[in-house]
Amino acid sequence: MIAGATSRFGQRRTGRVASWCVPLLALASFWSSCSAAACADEIDLSSATVVAPAGLSGPEAKALNLLVEEIAARTRRRLEVVRDWPEGGETPVIAVGPASALADHSDTAAKLAARQSLPAEGFTIETRIADGKPPAVFVIGNDERGVLFGVGKLLRSLEMSRDRVALRAALDVTSAPAMPIRGHQLGYRPKTNSYDGWDLPQWEQYIRDLAVFGCNTIELIPPRSDDDADSPHFPRPPLEMMVGMSHLAADYGLDVSIWYPAMDTSYATEEEIKAGLAEWHGVLAKLPRVDAIFLPFGDPGEAPPEQLIVLLERQAGQLEELHPGAEVWVSLQGLTQPQFDELIAFLKTEPTWLTGVIHGPQTRVSVAQLRELLPSSLAIRGYPDITHSMRCEYPVPDWDVAYAMTEGREIINPRPLDETTIFQQYRDHTVGVVTYSEGCNDDVNKMIWSQLGWDPAAQPIETLRDYGRYFIGGAQGEDFAQGLLALERNWRGPLLTNIEVMTTLQQFQQLEQAASPALRQNWRFQQALYRAHYDAYQRARLIEETAQVAAAMEVLAQADDLGSSAALEKAEAILDRAEAPAAHDAVAARVKELAEALFQSIHMQLSVEKYGAIDVNRGANLDELDVPLNNRVWLKRRFAEIRELEDENAKRRAVAEILYWTDPGPGGFYDDLGNPVAQPHLLRDDSYSVDPGFLEHPTVGFRSDLNWRRSWCTHVDGLYQTPVTMHYDNLDPHARYKVRVVYAGESFDLEVKLAAIDDQGEEIEIHPFRPKPQPVSPVEFDVPPAATANGELTLQWQSNPDRGGPGRGCQIAEVWLLRVDEP
Repeated sequence: MIAGATSRFGQRRTGRVASWCVPLLALASFWSSCSAAACADEIDLSSATVVAPAGLSGPEAKALNLLVEEIAARTRRRLEVVRDWPEGGETPVIAVGPASALADHSDTAAKLAARQSLPAEGFTIETRIADGKPPAVFVIGNDERGVLFGVGKLLRSLEMSRDRVALRAALDVTSAPAMPIRGHQLGYRPKTNSYDGWDLPQWEQYIRDLAVFGCNTIELIPPRSDDDADSPHFPRPPLEMMVGMSHLAADYGLDVSIWYPAMDTSYATEEEIKAGLAEWHGVLAKLPRVDAIFLPFGDPGEAPPEQLIVLLERQAGQLEELHPGAEVWVSLQGLTQPQFDELIAFLKTEPTWLTGVIHGPQTRVSVAQLRELLPSSLAIRGYPDITHSMRCEYPVPDWDVAYAMTEGREIINPRPLDETTIFQQYRDHTVGVVTYSEGCNDDVNKMIWSQLGWDPAAQPIETLRDYGRYFIGGAQGEDFAQGLLALERNWRGPLLTNIEVMTTLQQFQQLEQAASPALRQNWRFQQALYRAHYDAYQRARLIEETAQVAAAMEVLAQADDLGSSAALEKAEAILDRAEAPAAHDAVAARVKELAEALFQSIHMQLSVEKYGAIDVNRGANLDELDVPLNNRVWLKRRFAEIRELEDENAKRRAVAEILYWTDPGPGGFYDDLGNPVAQPHLLRDDSYSVDPGFLEHPTVGFRSDLNWRRSWCTHVDGLYQTPVTMHYDNLDPHARYKVRVVYAGESFDLEVKLAAIDDQGEEIEIHPFRPKPQPVSPVEFDVPPAATANGELTLQWQSNPDRGGPGRGCQIAEVWLLRVDEP
């Protein structure tokens, strides 16, 4: 921690800090000569002089440079910077500095300077419009960061285009953040989908961009983590880059947190502890600024939690020597129930060396529940996953399987409305968040979280408008903001019927046609274009491939007339049409062009082969562009198996099995559990607003396997102790039933049990804990007559409720309830 700086957390441990935001009129500024008509007019600042009083601190001077350089980059206007107020008053003025430095020129600044204390990081922006005089805009910081964030607010409010700088109207605002921690993890490591290709100038620009939207913390990752030690994209060795990024944060007065996993498998002996201390010392001693360290108790790490406690207490002492005042945080990620309970018991002893607990992915309770379990002396900081779209802490609700199989976990993912919903989990129980990010694919989400941390009532559309105005600019900023909302709507509901997807593409194509050459090279613009084209390409393919399967099924239905061999041949020929060039190939070509543009502009690695991405699941979705969206791979494999049968009747029975796959027969029922529109018997509340992490409600999940039926690639699961429950009514109480199940997903190392639940809530066993069958295939079980004796049936699946990791387990793809005829 920088000498003389105060701890961020010492007085913020128990929860939310109230926002300080009052109307500027309450400050009674002595400039009262602004007429209503004048204030409503645009304020031209294109020829403004920037007044920066002498004696600015290093971070304040950086804020001043940020203002001047970002205006110049967008307008070609490099505003003159002077120390003294311009004589003659012939040009507009933008005055920047702390209240004490501007007191001679602003009554408001003088009043603020006279106050004994001001809210940390707050600012006032005041516009003076006096008759016959050029306008003056004051950016008055309560402290160093207040100057930086005031400059950020002004930049977000300016209308900037070629040779033009203006405010649409007078800007008068006083504000300070609600949450003291507002940050993002910036991991320079191979796993990220772009960061490993960035050098320090690009990092500085990105840190600036984040600060403009109110970010006050960056979180770094040490050279040794759960990643490869090197990347072909690294411009510098990891430790050198880490030191450089810490310097950048210090230059701008931002906090530095270190996500520091303990990677050895054991810290049981004094020798092992000393080795761990030495490893950390070798890194922490080289960093110019460290304000906090964060040790995850799991995800990653294999050492037992009780050993990590001993290690971390020793590390805390070492950290205090190296960076006095730096804080120590832990997370409870990936733990089994017994491990979780053990650590909660330890935390209730209120260790004095520990600042608080971080709620992150694979935490088995909600933020609110964690707050109830912990003593009030321990703060909670959020670590929400804003970067992934599936198999993650906050998956896209009811995502279409076509998107899951192509766009994957780390697609460019603006989710302004979802992220605002997720934020509410943290609003009243934490001192802030540092988001979990794996690259710049979640750039929009970062800005949403920064603004919500500043003002929990911030409206997503207003943040998007700031985003469009600042990063896109010109007349297109508003349209771009609306386009980002449209990209989120692309993910709502079944892709096959979502006609907005094509509208979104058309809107972005119009934006591109009107774009300047500079805007076309803007990586944020390129990202939105990539997503719009990718989404539209998948919908066009899905419509086409769905029709092809329907046509193939019509041919198979004629097997009795054509003969099985002829029907199979004709059906396969129809399925093969998906491999032929199509009318929408121009859209695919544009996707590939934009992938190349993004690699050039931001080093985004959208392909393993072409751009050196570390893995297809790490954002390399260009490699998944043409993954089959229908059942043709599974069908052609089944066709080959059917051809091997010797008996024609056996072949026709096998064809019929394909044709009537989802038919449960008379008195039966079928649910495609991973399909939100085909799960009528699943008990599933509309609970996203209160449980966006699906800790207490079933969630749809995915696993892509080309050899599987598409219905197997998506499933329903209950995390940790949450069961999956189905209910049937209007059954024949005198009939016998069987349940047919397809267990899928990726967690085949976990066992699953199935029971019926009677009227008293007691279990009637259908099958005990047992492994899920591999290879995936339907399995059948008798339903005990007592379970349906009242004409209803409740089925409930559970995996081991004490399991750790991400908590996934049951992963049920399809369920048939079959009426069995009496012999």
